[in-house]
Amino acid sequence: MESCEAGYIAGIIDGEGTITLTRMHASEHRRPCITIASTDKELLIYIQTLTSGSIINKKNYKPGIHKNSFSLNIKQKEKVMFLLKQVSPYLRVNKKRNRALWILDNYERVTPRNGKYNVEKLKQKLLFEEDFFKI
Repeated sequence: MESCEAGYIAGIIDGEGTITLTRMHASEHRRPCITIASTDKELLIYIQTLTSGSIINKKNYKPGIHKNSFSLNIKQKEKVMFLLKQVSPYLRVNKKRNRALWILDNYERVTPRNGKYNVEKLKQKLLFEEDFFKI
């Protein structure tokens, strides 16, 4: 990804995106996720070509009043970490930049590769999540 593309995507994330930790299943621990919402599907398709992820149609409850809207969700760990590394220098909204840096600096440390947590690792993981949501 070129720096101009990373800067552009950072601007979109600053304006219309979310950097968060989410659960895929109720019994799992949270994992990093980047979501960008827009009524412009062409924009999301362009970003998807650079980042991967999936575009979903959001339910429009008042089609006579509101435009159709879409959401690009990037949930695969490797893709999220790559994108955060690329865009974090360009993020201008403090909350989003701090969340991106928190994930980059700490997520790998508190997440075992095999997904099995001992008491200490589980404590660190839960503290990581708690501190993340304070940002």
